[in-house]
Amino acid sequence: MSNNPAHLKIRALCEGAIMVAIAQVLSYVKLYELPNGGSLTPAMFPILFYALRWGLGKGLFAAFVFGALQLIFDGAYAWGWQSMILDYLLAFTPLGLAGIFKGKAWGIFPGTVIGCLGRFVIHYISGVTIYRIIEPTEVPGLGTFSNAEIYSVVYNGSYMLPNTLLALAIAGLLYVPMKKYFAGQDLR
Repeated sequence: MSNNPAHLKIRALCEGAIMVAIAQVLSYVKLYELPNGGSLTPAMFPILFYALRWGLGKGLFAAFVFGALQLIFDGAYAWGWQSMILDYLLAFTPLGLAGIFKGKAWGIFPGTVIGCLGRFVIHYISGVTIYRIIEPTEVPGLGTFSNAEIYSVVYNGSYMLPNTLLALAIAGLLYVPMKKYFAGQDLR
């Protein structure tokens, strides 16, 4: 393994492309899907993993690219261009915040929580600004909401919390056998 800066740049680019491609494929494995967008998939994990390995900047960029692919290929449930920007381009980008914990194998756990929380916040903002036009709103199985703030927390939380838990479970399963990769020890 060479730690030549040019080699590492190429490796980061290739790994990023692979992780974004894996995330895109995993996004089609929907364990459940909500009627107004949002689903439970294992797709976030490869982006979080990449961000942890390569750092904040590269992680944010890979997450942004994944969001763009979701916009293009996943049906883009949106109410106009504002929703496309918020719910896809901006909402997926915070997954790269896991890169704050670069070099720390255990960083996958707080990185996952922070990245997913960042994504939730963007979806929440979209819910209270854009989707409030369809009030009152029904969340299947949870009732009807006439308050946009509560609706946005419940609706977006109903898929983001399970997605966060799924990503943490995947990290937990892979932690021992892949600890050196989480810490980026193979990149030194």
